[in-house]
Amino acid sequence: MTKTVMEGSLAAAKAAALCEPDMVVAYPITPQTHIVENLGKIIASGKFKAKHIEVDSEFSALSACIGGSAAGSRVFTATASQGLALMNEVLFAASGMRLPIVMVVANRALSAPINIWNDWQDSISARDSGWIQLYCETVQEVVDTIIQSYKIAEDKNILLPVMVCMDGFFLTHVVEPLDMPEDISKYLKKYKPEHAFLDPEKPQTQGPFAFPKPYAELRKDLSDTIDASAGTIKKCHDDYAKLFNRTYGNGLIEEYKTKDKKTIIITMGSLSGNVKEVIDKRDDTGLLRIKSFRPFPKKDILTALKGKETVIILEKNISLGTSCGALFDEIRSIHCNVKDTPKILDYIVGIGGMDCRTDDIETIINESTTKKDGHIEWLMEK
Repeated sequence: MTKTVMEGSLAAAKAAALCEPDMVVAYPITPQTHIVENLGKIIASGKFKAKHIEVDSEFSALSACIGGSAAGSRVFTATASQGLALMNEVLFAASGMRLPIVMVVANRALSAPINIWNDWQDSISARDSGWIQLYCETVQEVVDTIIQSYKIAEDKNILLPVMVCMDGFFLTHVVEPLDMPEDISKYLKKYKPEHAFLDPEKPQTQGPFAFPKPYAELRKDLSDTIDASAGTIKKCHDDYAKLFNRTYGNGLIEEYKTKDKKTIIITMGSLSGNVKEVIDKRDDTGLLRIKSFRPFPKKDILTALKGKETVIILEKNISLGTSCGALFDEIRSIHCNVKDTPKILDYIVGIGGMDCRTDDIETIINESTTKKDGHIEWLMEK
């Protein structure tokens, strides 16, 4: 392990390089560009061999990843915002074809109006596309999660694409100290696909036309596999922890100072760092950080919230037409048939890169006792 100080995008690129993808597909978009740009430099330096393919759009980028993965290659790409939206059709194709693609999403607001700053609307909008979604708090976690994601995606019982979500600018452009693994060969082996689909010696069709019954059966199988991937995510996290001595809760959720606390804040991504700073100064509140949004760790969350009185959700997205965020909907839905449910409050924060400061979080906690269950509020800059 090498202790170093590094920009988030370069760290993501180096982590991807450690996994030795056969193909890196690149198309620039702020704030992701540095990731594929740095990977191009690493490949050009000869540190590992890979095809660095520059394409004409994000749609083409993921399409190229599908072709490479279907031919038996380990592939990597990255995108953000409108780029992810442009991929929408191909996202469903990748998951439906059960291709273990790993893609970093540098979370950024969607237009219009055009905004290059961070919120989670892009990846949350793709939550039903059949991809595993893992949200990272720090650059160190991004590094470790990229490496783990290949092991998760390529598991023979899973074979699903994975999004590694890192907050744009807050993580992509921050400079942080971190441990960069030097050798991951004991953890992640050379990729040997069991199913190299595009084999001219054994021609076959992938993603063909399907009548209703087989289509429904395949979608049910995909849904079941995403649910089952929770166990694989935990195992891959634990195996990594044994080798590199770093943990992130159980790989699905992280509980921070929740014991004996009646008030719990739930959030994701880099915002968790601000929440931890506030919690460290209080003795009445804990944090439940959601790392895996897909699969949604229902049982783990219910266990963590058992006996709690107030749940405050801070989220950087809005489900238009419901007035609330997607995370609030998910948390409320899993409590439908649960007795003695906590009061659940939702705060829409950080939209389009607005600051959610520690004093804002303090105010939200202090005022939570006066709010009724189901309260929804937008936090706007003053």
